Amino acid sequence: MTIQFVTFGMFIIDEFSFADEQGKPTGETVPPQIGGGGTYATIGARIWLPSDTLGMIVDRGNDFPQEIQDRLLTYGSDTWHFRDDLDRVTTRSRNFYRGEYRGFEYITPRIRLTPRDLDGTRLMRPASVHFICSPTRALQIISEIQESRGWNPTAIFEPIPDRCVPEELPSLKAVLPHIAILSPNAEEALSLLSLPTIVTKIAVENAASEFLKMGVGKENSGSIIIRSGTLGAYVMTADSNGRWIDAFWSSGENIDKVVDVTGAGNSFLGGLAAGLSITNGNVYEASLYASVSASFTIEQLGLPHLTLGSDGVEEWNQDSPHRRLEILRQRMTEK
Repeated sequence: MTIQFVTFGMFIIDEFSFADEQGKPTGETVPPQIGGGGTYATIGARIWLPSDTLGMIVDRGNDFPQEIQDRLLTYGSDTWHFRDDLDRVTTRSRNFYRGEYRGFEYITPRIRLTPRDLDGTRLMRPASVHFICSPTRALQIISEIQESRGWNPTAIFEPIPDRCVPEELPSLKAVLPHIAILSPNAEEALSLLSLPTIVTKIAVENAASEFLKMGVGKENSGSIIIRSGTLGAYVMTADSNGRWIDAFWSSGENIDKVVDVTGAGNSFLGGLAAGLSITNGNVYEASLYASVSASFTIEQLGLPHLTLGSDGVEEWNQDSPHRRLEILRQRMTEK
């Protein structure tokens, strides 16, 4: 069976600390959570695809919590390729909140994943790959893929936020011809282009045009998708006009559905990869799947919950992804 989706994003255990604007601890506590952009991307794809058609590598250290292990297995044991190293700890990060400010830092060493890590596993040579990194590191990942003769996966590149700076633009231009999907969020896209980070639809559309001029997907007719929060996502391909895809939950009467946007962009791109597989590469249709995946991610702190309905059909947060897909498709048709 062909593996449809693999991410090179890391698995991380997230820890949290909270303080007021003066730095005084608030006393609020949150237990460690499953984290990592790759994890969220995998679940975004898992919403649509069976567990044995996708996956990611999870590096388990000697401190790997049993409750996190049990939670991961609810998504299907095939979803995860565990690698154990009892001589080290699991990658952990700290998310710290000081008033309205949010910061992030790694508190243990990171283990970065590359295409070579798939060798000898069931995840070898997937149809699509997702990576979250700097443009410079993206070049290295593409180079490893090219070393594997006969493997030409759909490459979905999500630039890491702190490297969306003008200094990375030369590396980005170098990697763009080998990328099928480039997907920064709106602020990241504008920052890369040295533009004011005031997000409007016109600003996003102009940024997308600039990236296409740089040659995104020159070798494989690529696309730029700029994720723009409640504005939706702007999708533009090299051979057609751009189109806005609605966020499933946006402002208005459904704003209470938005609990935590952590991982929304990652799960969007996992859902996109699944949608590309299901729709035979139709990037606009696939973006509807992506929007629905993100909708489940933002409804709670952490990952969405998978259960089986009374009819034996998978439900996410006790709802049907296909039901939401039809609602979104109808909404887009009526525009």
